[in-house]
Amino acid sequence: MPVTAAPSTFRRAAVLGSPIGHSRSPDLHLAAYRALGLADWTYERIECTAEQLGDLVDGLDDSWVGLSVTMPAKVAALDHADEVTGRAAMVGSANTLVRTPAGWSADCTDIDGVTGALRELGAESLDGASTVVLGAGGTARPALAALAAAGAGSVTVVVRETARATTLLELADTLGLTAEVVDFAPSDDLASRCASAAVTVSTVPAQAAAPLAVSVAASPRLVDAIYAPWPTPLAAAVTDRGGAVAGGLVMLLHQAVTQVELFTGRAAPRDAMAAALAR
Repeated sequence: MPVTAAPSTFRRAAVLGSPIGHSRSPDLHLAAYRALGLADWTYERIECTAEQLGDLVDGLDDSWVGLSVTMPAKVAALDHADEVTGRAAMVGSANTLVRTPAGWSADCTDIDGVTGALRELGAESLDGASTVVLGAGGTARPALAALAAAGAGSVTVVVRETARATTLLELADTLGLTAEVVDFAPSDDLASRCASAAVTVSTVPAQAAAPLAVSVAASPRLVDAIYAPWPTPLAAAVTDRGGAVAGGLVMLLHQAVTQVELFTGRAAPRDAMAAALAR
């Protein structure tokens, strides 16, 4: 259980990563704390690489209740934690560290982020449908977990190097998903797979994914993990073809809702957080 503080008690939280200046997490968390009456709580950005995470976390005093963790430190957060949730262990990544009586507990609320985006698109019940995931990095694993939880039956993994997909394919098997790897290049085959998929999830930086826009455009639904710059070439292509798109800000909101609840021990004020992102 997270440490719960009274409204008048000073508590601190932050988002760690590198680079971190662009992060919208402070907007979300500070809006939540103020709406909950936690006037003395703070939330900041801290530049932190994977190599720096251990020393940084160990140096935090008891006023620190929680940390959001972004790239490139998510695996380091998992490895450094005193406790790990089952889902974080399963995907091999942690974007959340919560102070507990036993130390730091690692969780992966990125799964909630993708689940929330699927819900926004009306894709929360996939009923054995096929899906497509672009990329095999740290965000792809939570995406697979969310797709499996929604009932997907199969996934096409799109990568430049087949060897990079090995861990993702192992996770797909664990999750009961039939998985196949295809080349990271525009093709009629990829366009056909995207067109027949219930949802395509892109975990690739905007410009790196841009060459695939001509193929991904056929997707009826797209979840794009990027939120700046927006719209991405993929998002624009899918929208132009009449498809539905949920972007990185949607994912950020839903994963932060769970983080706020873990940090504070209270129900997150979702509406106040969403309003903060809209400003």
